[in-house]
Amino acid sequence: MAQFLDPDRLFPADPAQRNIARDLYESVQGLPIVSPHGHTDPGWFAHNPAFSDATSLFLTPDHYVLRMLKSQGLSYDDLGVPRRDGAQVAEPRAAWRHFAAHYHLFAGTPSQLWIDHAMSWGFGISERLSAGNADAIFDTIGQQLPRDEMRPLAILDRANVEVIATTEFALDPLEAQGELAAKGLTKRVRTTYRPDDVTDPDHPDFAANLARLGALTDCDTARWEGLIEAHRRRRATFRSFGACATDHGVPTARTADLAEGEKQPLLDRVLSGDFDPQEAELFRAQMLSEMAALSVEDGMVMQIHAGVMRNTDPELMRTRGPNLGADIPQPVSPAQDLGPLLRRFGNAPGFRLIFFCLDESVLSRELAPMAGYWPALRLGPPWWFHDSPRGIARYLDGVVESAGFLNLAGFNDDTRALLSIPARHDVWRRCCATFLADMVARHLIDPSHARELAGWLSYDAAREAYRLD
Repeated sequence: MAQFLDPDRLFPADPAQRNIARDLYESVQGLPIVSPHGHTDPGWFAHNPAFSDATSLFLTPDHYVLRMLKSQGLSYDDLGVPRRDGAQVAEPRAAWRHFAAHYHLFAGTPSQLWIDHAMSWGFGISERLSAGNADAIFDTIGQQLPRDEMRPLAILDRANVEVIATTEFALDPLEAQGELAAKGLTKRVRTTYRPDDVTDPDHPDFAANLARLGALTDCDTARWEGLIEAHRRRRATFRSFGACATDHGVPTARTADLAEGEKQPLLDRVLSGDFDPQEAELFRAQMLSEMAALSVEDGMVMQIHAGVMRNTDPELMRTRGPNLGADIPQPVSPAQDLGPLLRRFGNAPGFRLIFFCLDESVLSRELAPMAGYWPALRLGPPWWFHDSPRGIARYLDGVVESAGFLNLAGFNDDTRALLSIPARHDVWRRCCATFLADMVARHLIDPSHARELAGWLSYDAAREAYRLD
């Protein structure tokens, strides 16, 4: 690594603990990367194109970066973020210069750790980005991107990525997955079934989307039984392209267990468009329980990502679309909200639920005790606003004493930025080494056990949690 990346970064300040952490990290540094949940473009791996420039690689797809720059008054036009109306935005080099001139904003953030690591690892860059070196770094990256070793599949090889999962909505045509299947890559690059486009009545095209789902699966999605059968068939299609998991992005963790006679009237109301917010939430809650029932049937691991107010800037949504930084965490109540689902399926043989939460206040109070009891439940790693060194430390400190290590789902990077994958996993491995070093130093575990746990957290836990074959 370049000199500006200290080899002991994120390790303890105490020299004795730092030595323990360094040894633990070195024992896992070379392990393969399992990336079982993320949002990289499957077309990258199906078509294996060269990336065009540094801006499209590091800036425009990264909502962590964009939101920080916007907070300081930078225009998304000046950052080169495409507009829905097709109006002109800054060219890549001009956008990169804006980014570089404001890179100091990221001091102390995980974004700086990831970007510094990625630039060094990917391109041999040995100094931090700034206004003074913006053009030189832009050109250095641009000169290397056309090389075969910088194409997406080669990056996976170089980063030692054993498995990576992308995430597609229920109505996605899965064209890239067809090409991956033809190349024999669906066990390495796996899709994930995310049915939010057909389970959320607040989606502006909800009724039309349910009709499209019916047409795709030859089911009557206006009838409750037909709707569930449509999901069953669509999930099978995703599994044929390597999917081993589903994913559900919901504002709350609420689940429901309605009587059979209540389900069709609820579907009728949300399809009519004449429903209130409580009915929309009840429909999402019941659909989470229905997805759990289908996971009991087909063995797909169920992921729930809860606790986000999404797209809170209506002007940004109108002009550019979702996933550009305007999302904010909100409180959840997992013990109460997951109760209906867990009472039905928490002891079901073979059922696996991985729960991700942005509300840190419930980690030690609710989620860790829940994972320490329910056989079906695993805790997802720190997510989104909290996949940072301090966030990882808070997470481990909050959950391990109640849930133990073996009820954790390891790490996943949940990223849209390909080159951040090895960087994010490196941060996780360093932080886990630091946490375990403290336990060794306090004689809570011995060094050999700490090495086993470091390997579990870095590699084995994710494979076990997602049942990767």
